[in-house]
Amino acid sequence: MQATLSGALVSLRPAAEADIPALARIRTTPEVYERWRGGDDMTSEVAGDLRDPEVTTLAVEYEGRVVGAIQWGEETEPDYRHAHIDIYLDPSVHGRGLGTDAVRTLARYLITDRGHHRIVIDPATDNPAAIRSYSKVGFRPVGVMRRYERGPDGTWHDGLLMDLLAEELIEE
Repeated sequence: MQATLSGALVSLRPAAEADIPALARIRTTPEVYERWRGGDDMTSEVAGDLRDPEVTTLAVEYEGRVVGAIQWGEETEPDYRHAHIDIYLDPSVHGRGLGTDAVRTLARYLITDRGHHRIVIDPATDNPAAIRSYSKVGFRPVGVMRRYERGPDGTWHDGLLMDLLAEELIEE
């Protein structure tokens, strides 16, 4: 992967050890923790994300500071090849189009540079802001995955499987 991917608003670069404190702080905000959770030691949790060989974690930068992370991974089996994305942003920058820009920027890279024809993302069904954001990039609902993810309260919650085919990417 190139060192930095440039979007209209954000830059995406490989997350580094120096980013862990900022990412751990973001992950402990109530809005992010509700979706991403983590253990009692968020610093270790984020450090583990950066070491995960199955996922690439990129720092999302806006106006010179780290405001979140976006991750991607891929299924490499030729008959099922596709990529997947997940993202979290500091609530202080929500509503500015940064998430949409980050997802679009990474999707463009995964399609153009990595050769993926399909990308999936799986927001919670009760997260309309994320669903709207992904739809602006061209992701379409595939279906509801019932009792897909356990919430912080211990109950199961539904997820929405969305996918994007390469030719459906909406450039802006």
